Amino acid sequence: MSVEFITTHKAPAAIGPYSQGTRGLKGADVVLVSGQLPIKDGELVNDVKEATQTSLDNVLAIVEAAGGKLTDIARVGVFVKNIGDFDAINEVYTNFFGDHKPARALVEVAKLPKDAVIEIEATALINDSLE
Repeated sequence: MSVEFITTHKAPAAIGPYSQGTRGLKGADVVLVSGQLPIKDGELVNDVKEATQTSLDNVLAIVEAAGGKLTDIARVGVFVKNIGDFDAINEVYTNFFGDHKPARALVEVAKLPKDAVIEIEATALINDSLE
């Protein structure tokens, strides 16, 4: 892993499955993953749980194509059509990342491309020599 988690009692604790902050370890390559819509087999997924899983899978596929892995993901940005889906999204997100908790922002937006229910972007810090 090329990501260190940052925690301080001088700021509010995370209210979800993420860290207050992350830092890349020396020598890590930065990979910026563009926002990924929940498109699977060419079709837009509209169920929020399945859509969250699909967008996360798409993000990970790009990180892996760059030579990284799930634990190299340092930050995630989540854009949702309905903030009321927060708990459903967190459930899928928690199962996807497990104990790995990248820094994260989750915000409701007025509209997403293709009228999607979610879009997820990420930053990964990859360094093969650390493991």
